[in-house]
Amino acid sequence: MTATRRSLVRLSALAAGLALAGPAAHAQAPRRKLNILILGGTGFTGPHQVRYAVARGHKVTVFNRGRRQADLPAGVEHLTGDRNTGDLKALEGRTWDVCIDNPTSLPFWVRDAGKVLKGKVKQYIFISTLSVYESNATAGTDETAPLARYTGADVMAETQEKLRADMGLYGPLKAASEAEARKQFGDAAVTLVRPGLIVGPGDETDRFSYWPVRLARGGEVAAPGDGKDPVQFIDARDLAEWTIRLAETGRTGAFNAIGPARPMTMSEMLAGIAQGVKAQPKLTWIPTAFLEAQKINAWSDMPVWIPGQGETAGFHRRSIARAINSGLTYRPLPVTAADTLAWFKTLPAERQAKLRSGLTPEREAALLMAWKTRATAAG
Repeated sequence: MTATRRSLVRLSALAAGLALAGPAAHAQAPRRKLNILILGGTGFTGPHQVRYAVARGHKVTVFNRGRRQADLPAGVEHLTGDRNTGDLKALEGRTWDVCIDNPTSLPFWVRDAGKVLKGKVKQYIFISTLSVYESNATAGTDETAPLARYTGADVMAETQEKLRADMGLYGPLKAASEAEARKQFGDAAVTLVRPGLIVGPGDETDRFSYWPVRLARGGEVAAPGDGKDPVQFIDARDLAEWTIRLAETGRTGAFNAIGPARPMTMSEMLAGIAQGVKAQPKLTWIPTAFLEAQKINAWSDMPVWIPGQGETAGFHRRSIARAINSGLTYRPLPVTAADTLAWFKTLPAERQAKLRSGLTPEREAALLMAWKTRATAAG
């Protein structure tokens, strides 16, 4: 079935409301100019943070290994080191108003940063993750929900290699990193930003990009569930810019950094993406049970989507009231979709030919055929 006119109208109204809410907050000049240290700064969200901070008059220093190039503004100071080996000499003897720690998922990275920066920064903003929570089963939980617990022998001995080999460690290690941040810098100086799925131009995982690309391609599109499952995600630019505004206001504590501002279903998300990429897709919704029987996996084969029942009932239903009350605003979904597709089209042809998430055309065609065959037999 096609995206309904009702869902498109509703999405348009939602986008208009968010468009009015966002720019006003962005236009307000910061009360003070900051000296900001960004650990990382060349990944997905980092360059957006840097550009936004510089545009608002702040002085920015980035610290990383210098292996990844990024288009950063003139005047940004570049320091080189390697947190994996403990090489933080470039940070010694320096002071900053704020440190934003983007790439850390290992507690010893936070410990070592604390050894050098404790007493040298007034605020430490740690970019964490919604994966720190112990459970995804309950809808509407806020930042006080129980966190995942690390059960290994020595959390400080965990390495990137062990994490890559066992991604089940990701949430517990992030939670342990949060605890280490509070230990090193003190509760009063620590801001914990917990994003979920980060999307938009520059996302190399294709965990959202699949949908703008797929809908723009046209034809019959396999869609997961019945369209009523909830979804949450955040544009990397919204996350980055709000992080800088948290630094400007000095807000501390924990924040669920996800969106949109109002609840959204999978059907509404696809309608908003279709609007952004100027597509009129023919969506065929395939029930969760049938997808499972065909070994079609949520999140990877059907990006963004997670069933909104059972043990994942709360996955896309986290409370974001605290973040919104602290100034988090959102670009309209059609803008994110259009910008994502435009960015994707700049990639090399071989990269565009092989998406890193979602169904291949051949697998999608087989799924649609299997569903139609079953429906015909049942009829």
